[in-house]
Amino acid sequence: MSDLKSNFWEERYSSEEYVYGVKPNQFFKQVLNKIPIPGKLLLPGEGEGRNAVYAAKMGWKVDAFDQSYNAKAKAEKLAMRNKVVINYSIVDLGTFTLTENHYNAASIIFVHFVPETRRTFHKKIIDSLKPGGKIILELFSKDQLGKSSGGPQDLEMLYSIDEIKNDFKVLNEENVFLDEGEKHKGEASVIRFVGEMVE
Repeated sequence: MSDLKSNFWEERYSSEEYVYGVKPNQFFKQVLNKIPIPGKLLLPGEGEGRNAVYAAKMGWKVDAFDQSYNAKAKAEKLAMRNKVVINYSIVDLGTFTLTENHYNAASIIFVHFVPETRRTFHKKIIDSLKPGGKIILELFSKDQLGKSSGGPQDLEMLYSIDEIKNDFKVLNEENVFLDEGEKHKGEASVIRFVGEMVE
């Protein structure tokens, strides 16, 4: 990972406060609550662990990763406070490898890249799913540019519905109200998707 990216996220997660809160992403929670049997769950770009801890409390075996040591420390602290175990690794989000056909579900929540990296990243996540595995996706759309409710303020790193359709085939774009710590608060333009790997 580049030092610039690494330093940005180390700084972002350096405070005692959980900058995106300790409650799970609302869309992630809604979808996960509808999956009847917990299994193996992958959470890339997991940050401070709010989604990982929620899933582990539901009985999921969670593998999470990100590129910030500060984020990992806070995630593990949150897990300990909630008396759950998560497997959290530090990896380069641009060059990581995954076991194919391994997970029952994966969730990509507000993880943004330039187009070339985005396509590769999404393919790796899709390939890691078992047949019948679910994928849960929430990302900021290009209409998020200029809004103060979160996400990169770089048009190339925000996504259009057509770009993501190329990766995931079917999805929805909508305006929502985020209340996830100080960095995700207010009206936001997001792309949401729930998919299932074909047998």
